[in-house]
Amino acid sequence: MPQIISVSKIDLPYKVSQNKLKDFSRSIFSKKFKDIDRLLKSFDNSRIKSRNLCVPLDFFSLNRSFSEKNKIYIKDSLKYSIEAISKILDKTSIRKEQLTDLVFISSTGISTPGLDALIINEMRLDPNINRLPVWGLGCAGGTAGIAKANVIARADPESLVMVICCELCSLTFLNEDLSKSNFIATSLFSDGIAAVLIAGDKFKSKKKNINKLEIVDSQSRLYYDSLGVMGWDLNKDGLKVIFSRDIPTIVNRSVKKDILGFLKKNNLKLKDIKSFITHPGGVKVINAYTEALGLNAGMMDNTFSILEEYGNMSSATVIYVLEKFMEKKMEPGYGLIMSLGPGFSSELVLVNNGIGY
Repeated sequence: MPQIISVSKIDLPYKVSQNKLKDFSRSIFSKKFKDIDRLLKSFDNSRIKSRNLCVPLDFFSLNRSFSEKNKIYIKDSLKYSIEAISKILDKTSIRKEQLTDLVFISSTGISTPGLDALIINEMRLDPNINRLPVWGLGCAGGTAGIAKANVIARADPESLVMVICCELCSLTFLNEDLSKSNFIATSLFSDGIAAVLIAGDKFKSKKKNINKLEIVDSQSRLYYDSLGVMGWDLNKDGLKVIFSRDIPTIVNRSVKKDILGFLKKNNLKLKDIKSFITHPGGVKVINAYTEALGLNAGMMDNTFSILEEYGNMSSATVIYVLEKFMEKKMEPGYGLIMSLGPGFSSELVLVNNGIGY
């Protein structure tokens, strides 16, 4: 079976406290909302302490054009994606020429040729490398990217698939959008870039101390008639956020059934899952997972830790959580990688580190 060989994450140059972001939001939104003090409690209730930004906070004080922000998206996405890939190559002693596939996941900017082509050119990767640029999966993209790499690696047991999740959510902020959705997004989202290397089962690593996760199975689910729950509305100024309060309700109503069905297909039960590697969509979403699945609160410690330190970085966030699990050496046994995203959709990947290496 394919294996997750290594994971890397990027700490961006501008780390901003949640309190500073709260003060910034007060300055922007107080002219729209008379009950601004009540609304600002969402910053305090988020459990977020700090967030990654690719630009200084004062960049957002002025109304920036979509063109200006998208140029920064392309420049920084290229720079930090290469850094994330290079970290993995250094850790694993794998040569860049050995990479057979490149999957690039993002939803927060636009580039044609895609960022995958720019990365290949800049790094001088194999010009025959297989490319899979994926746009529009939002927060579900990290788990979906691993699932897509799994399909590639199963088809080619000798493959080495590099997955990049690159989200510069802050650059989608619209200074003159005084909607409640934009306000909530300002309290939650941030920037993140992470990479995952997946290998086919014929790959033999030269390094013996690498922690590996076997990918057992994956599942995608799209919920009918929920297209307006999460996503973007493209207008003249850029990407305007769509963010519904119905997300925790959907988790409680539908996600548990899907997870149980997925585990049953693999002859497993919830009690067999030792590690829940969950995208931290926000406190309410994490709590909805915990309640729906009847989990001990401690099973979401790594998820909350990433939320507190970085905020919600869309697709990249679950990879930051995965990196924390692998860094600490996961408990032997099965783990479940879980994300939700636009569509409205759910992505699941079942992994196992209880095999002997």
